[in-house]
Amino acid sequence: MTAARRAARFGAVLTAMATPFDADGRVDLKGAVTLARHLVDNGSDGLVVTGTTGEGPTLSDSERTQLWMAVAREVTVPVIAGSTSNDTAHSVELTRMATEAGAAGILAVTPYYNRPSQAGIAAHFAAVAAATPLPVLIYDIPVRTGRKVAIDTMLQLARDCPNIVGVKDASGDPAGTARLLARAGAGFECYSGDDALTLPLLAVGAVGVISVASHWVGTELGEMVRLYLKGDVEGARELNAGLIDAVSFQSSDEAPNPLPAKAVLRVLGLPAGECRLPMGNAPDWLEPKARSMLANLGSWRSSRPARAKVTSPDA
Repeated sequence: MTAARRAARFGAVLTAMATPFDADGRVDLKGAVTLARHLVDNGSDGLVVTGTTGEGPTLSDSERTQLWMAVAREVTVPVIAGSTSNDTAHSVELTRMATEAGAAGILAVTPYYNRPSQAGIAAHFAAVAAATPLPVLIYDIPVRTGRKVAIDTMLQLARDCPNIVGVKDASGDPAGTARLLARAGAGFECYSGDDALTLPLLAVGAVGVISVASHWVGTELGEMVRLYLKGDVEGARELNAGLIDAVSFQSSDEAPNPLPAKAVLRVLGLPAGECRLPMGNAPDWLEPKARSMLANLGSWRSSRPARAKVTSPDA
């Protein structure tokens, strides 16, 4: 088995956790702990707290810190802190705070809106990495940031910054990911940042997924990853096919992430609340659509043939 197929540093399925708010829009710390425990009990090997799905850009520094501390204290899986913004100095400060708060790693997003050059992007990530001894994952999501992290930039950062250990890849370019991983060292890990592309990215060397849909299909996503890494490609493909509708629910132009995720959580009776502006309240049709998706998911689960439990890619 190659190094790319060894157990991933943070596990196979990390959930990009939603941040629960109360009826007045305040962070619900008790709800966050309840949700975190639920996710760990239902397939999450790790949690990303205050990322995009966690509405990080709408949170104050104090709210972020309280969430990192509360969740890290109450779960046994790694907590990865979304601790950056488009301001490098602020990102450095937040990253230091996340380190002190007990995070196990850092998720650092490409600076958005500023549209820096590749040299600026590299300097930003290097400054964040220098602010912490924790492992850092670069979050490459050009559809939201307006800038793609070039392959050469990623390789330079991996070479020059020992604690930059991988990427959350939401670039939508599996061929580019294949080129990156063909040139990166064995210790550089790729996590799919798009649930719909997890299986294609596994095929080019990804180790797992940082997922939104794992709020409701975490166990199945973990099974799919493990099936693929064990060499059961057909089993992974069949499972992926069964998850297409459940995965595609997570975002749309009419209801962008995290509106659908929070709608699912409310239907499931889990802490969520509404989103803060600029996302705002969910449209009236979203919760009924979530109920329908969950009902179809339940029917699909009931109809699945029994399979031997898959425990580890090395088993």
